[in-house]
Amino acid sequence: MEPVKVASIGLGWWGGTLAEKAKAAGLQIVSVFARDQERREEFAATHGTRPASSLDDLLSDSMVEAVMIATPHSTHADLIVEAASAGKHVFVDKPMTLTVAEAKRAIKGAEEAGVVLQVGHNRRRQPANRRLKGMVDAGELGMVHYAEANLSNPRGLNPRTGWRGDPTESPAGGMTGLGVHMADNLNYLLGPASKVAAFSKQVIHVSNLDDATVASLEFSTGPVAFIGTSMVIPDIGRTALWGTEAAGWNEMDGERFYLQRVGERERTEQPVDVLDTVKDELEEFAVNVRTGATPETGGQEGLEAVAILEGIVESAATGRVVDLDEVRARA
Repeated sequence: MEPVKVASIGLGWWGGTLAEKAKAAGLQIVSVFARDQERREEFAATHGTRPASSLDDLLSDSMVEAVMIATPHSTHADLIVEAASAGKHVFVDKPMTLTVAEAKRAIKGAEEAGVVLQVGHNRRRQPANRRLKGMVDAGELGMVHYAEANLSNPRGLNPRTGWRGDPTESPAGGMTGLGVHMADNLNYLLGPASKVAAFSKQVIHVSNLDDATVASLEFSTGPVAFIGTSMVIPDIGRTALWGTEAAGWNEMDGERFYLQRVGERERTEQPVDVLDTVKDELEEFAVNVRTGATPETGGQEGLEAVAILEGIVESAATGRVVDLDEVRARA
């Protein structure tokens, strides 16, 4: 397959990670852009490509087939629409947008242009989560009653400067950058959520962002669930399901898998593969661009995670239970 020629928009630390993973996945970085000239020239030199003088210059470049967007969350919708209008396929970091209304606008722009829109919800690809999904589908867990997901780390103890430390770009603290991964995991495993109630607050006040956020969810398939995230505690990376026949745990962000069946007093560790999920999703993106196949995490999957995020932000601000169908209906 001819390598997909892709351009990077947004050249921070994650933009650099995406560029490295894209090259490992067989994509070719042919152009890059950020507003800061020095940054884009340095990034281009590091990755052996050329800097674009402007966004318009990048989007009008006939060599560019697709773009990877790793910019402030509030800019995603506009960039998706602009790139799609220029005929470029789009890979956008999660969350796709900050609101359902913007998600719908981005999806519409991609659909009207006939381009691929893929969202970077990579953690569902962990083999441990694939195993949980297989067990749910095969009925091995029995009726799933409860789920728990938590993605936390202590990076907030050294607050970031710039947009990543701005509460308008990261509402509900770590839920925007971390917990939204867990929202996608639960959507993948359990189907759409119907209601959410959340708390989000600063506890130790080390930055402008909330440093602890928790949410309780009800899923239309029946189970209730918990999502937690913090940016000031030791690393947690857990997705777990409890059913009437067994319970399964994805621990250490996909590195460990545990199973406990009814009648067993302790869980036991099971063998599980580990996968470079970012490289894997970019390999899929290249195939989707070449074949027109539908991404596993396309616009609609991105919207479902955004609906949970928007519901969490609203519930934390108002103190009420939020109906997610009402959130999904917003335009």
